[in-house]
Amino acid sequence: MSSPTRSGGPGAADLSPGLERKIGPLQATAINMTQMCGIGPFVTIPAMVATMGGPQAMFGWIIGAVIALADGLVWAELGAALPGAGGTYVYLREAFQYRTGRMMPFLFAWSAVLFIPLIMSTGIIGLVQYLGYLVPGVTGAGGTTPLGKVIGIAIVLVIVLALFRRIGQIGKLTTGLFVIMLFAVLTVIIAAFSHFSGAQAFDFTPGAFGSGGAFWGGLGAGLVIAIYDYLGYNTSAYLGGEVRDPGRTLPRSIIFSILGIMSLYFLLQVGVLGSIPLDELKNATSVASSVLEQAWGTAAAKVITVFIVIAAVGSVFAGLLGGSRVPFEAARDKVFLPVFAHLHPRLNLPTAGVLTMGVITAIGSLFTLTDVINAAVTVLVLIQSLAQVAAIWVLRRRRPGLKRPYRQWLYPVPTVIALVGWVYIFISATWLSIILCVVWIALGLVAFGIYAAAEKTWPFGPKDIREAPASADPVTTEGA
Repeated sequence: MSSPTRSGGPGAADLSPGLERKIGPLQATAINMTQMCGIGPFVTIPAMVATMGGPQAMFGWIIGAVIALADGLVWAELGAALPGAGGTYVYLREAFQYRTGRMMPFLFAWSAVLFIPLIMSTGIIGLVQYLGYLVPGVTGAGGTTPLGKVIGIAIVLVIVLALFRRIGQIGKLTTGLFVIMLFAVLTVIIAAFSHFSGAQAFDFTPGAFGSGGAFWGGLGAGLVIAIYDYLGYNTSAYLGGEVRDPGRTLPRSIIFSILGIMSLYFLLQVGVLGSIPLDELKNATSVASSVLEQAWGTAAAKVITVFIVIAAVGSVFAGLLGGSRVPFEAARDKVFLPVFAHLHPRLNLPTAGVLTMGVITAIGSLFTLTDVINAAVTVLVLIQSLAQVAAIWVLRRRRPGLKRPYRQWLYPVPTVIALVGWVYIFISATWLSIILCVVWIALGLVAFGIYAAAEKTWPFGPKDIREAPASADPVTTEGA
């Protein structure tokens, strides 16, 4: 294993030896946007409208976008300064090693192996819902049928096999999937606005914005859904060890993808609200197909639904691509099982990470969409999002000389907005998911104690403080 080097020492040009820097700005942005906009909005718009009590749900997307953008600026600074495989793993390792040794990066790797594939499994669940519009017997009155679950698992297998190729080929493939995703979303938006009723779209529930109104009553649960749909803007940061010119590429890919998806989501939400009656919308299982059928007929709806399914496949593909790098980086640090540190001898990809996350994705696809979303988001918020807000503060204080090719705009305002937003989202999740999240972290602490005792590291030994290279990008810029 190649240990991280001290800032300015040998190897400072690369945090992730063995990986190939082949991903350019367009491909990085495409990877993010493909992951963000898979099947998410196509299956969650009805739930969002039902949760927030009517068309006022459109403002839930905007608030979610503000939180995502604030958090994206956290990712942008950390990713540009510390562009290694695994993203958050690297940031938490560098920020918290001074006080708690390897505990925080261990807990992140422990949790990421669960929440990343769980998020991907929601894409499979939604994908199967839309397949139900095309293939009889895949879905039924009670949800996905046994046949649908088998098909979902088979699709996961195909995606995992597709990941076994060089990163340069994967970048090109993801760009193609991004084009398909963009075509599918824009087509649904055009179809919706072709028979759009502004009066229907903006017919807000009376008193919705007043004290105790429907908007405020449903905002918390609505933001859990909204932020789930925005997740993925950080995928390029997980691939930081394979991105060219990361000091410039990562901030731009993160910020541009959030702004782009925010615009698409808002247009999609408003278009759907103005084209499908509210009562019908709340109970729709394949809302995009309904919009297309109403506008252009069944044949056109089925053709575009195929593209929606392919977009969903692309989202899961991009998510597993980035997520598989987390246990790889942890294992190279000897903080995770050694098997995850090995790269494929010919393709230079972390084989164990891809296979493990594929298996968990397949298992997660057997549960209901709402349960999986809540479980994934609560774990992510506690051990990733809130921890990264703390990490950027710690690194600003402890390592003021760290080269930061991108410095967060209006710091610390975005970090405060992200902090408040994430705390509100966490406490708005279901109690079951919060309890399960706390239990999972507690188990992680026990596992870390066993690991620390075996390795004789903190708290059972000295802290092994090693500062990562300052940056792979020698050019400093203040804006993305």
